[in-house]
Amino acid sequence: MDNLRSRTELQFTVIGQSSKVSAMLLRPENARWLLVLAHGAGAGMRHAFLEAIAEQLASHQIATLRYQFPYMEHGLGRPDFPPILVATVRSAVATATDIAGDLPLIAGGKSLGGRMTSTAAAQAPLSRVHGLVFLGFPLHPAGKPSTERARHLGSVALPMLFLQGTRDQLAQPQLLRPVCEGLGDRAELHPIEGADHSFHVLKRSGRTDREVLEQLAKVVAGWTTHLQQNGSLDPTPYMSGSRYH
Repeated sequence: MDNLRSRTELQFTVIGQSSKVSAMLLRPENARWLLVLAHGAGAGMRHAFLEAIAEQLASHQIATLRYQFPYMEHGLGRPDFPPILVATVRSAVATATDIAGDLPLIAGGKSLGGRMTSTAAAQAPLSRVHGLVFLGFPLHPAGKPSTERARHLGSVALPMLFLQGTRDQLAQPQLLRPVCEGLGDRAELHPIEGADHSFHVLKRSGRTDREVLEQLAKVVAGWTTHLQQNGSLDPTPYMSGSRYH
């Protein structure tokens, strides 16, 4: 135990694949939720951002299960095809149930990891998952504004929390806000002022990256409390009022 937090390294087999991928469970002693947390396209589960946000979430009683996609596990240069990424998400959720079945689940991730989690949820329900968290939803490639990547979100019957930097080059605010509004009661958009896609802020902002991480964790914690208070821990889809801060 380290500061009343247990760390467990493990592996699981991806559905339909023969090889295993690595995962890391960080669970505070007083955990009340578990976030199944996928990495972004260019960095794995041990990236400094994911390490730091997992620690911050633990301080708010939220455990995390970080995991690798197969391409990252095996050192390949580009992401796997979507069916493999989606299968990995489903396998990670099943693993979370196996190792921490006493905790309610939320799922999501950084950039690509969040989008693949929502893709999985759009195709079929993710067992025991009560909501999705996007740490920088990649709405479009840099310099190519579009909303095509959000089309599947209409098929997600879960509450969704979008944490998005206002300087994010992969999600222009004027495009993302209407997307969230179109999702109605299922979506909450929380802009992070001055942050880019990696949630870095400029020095002249007067804030530090650590303060941004603290803000992200606090928002996620508050959102989970809101889920619990609004009865989303039963099979009924979350239907409380959305908020656009």
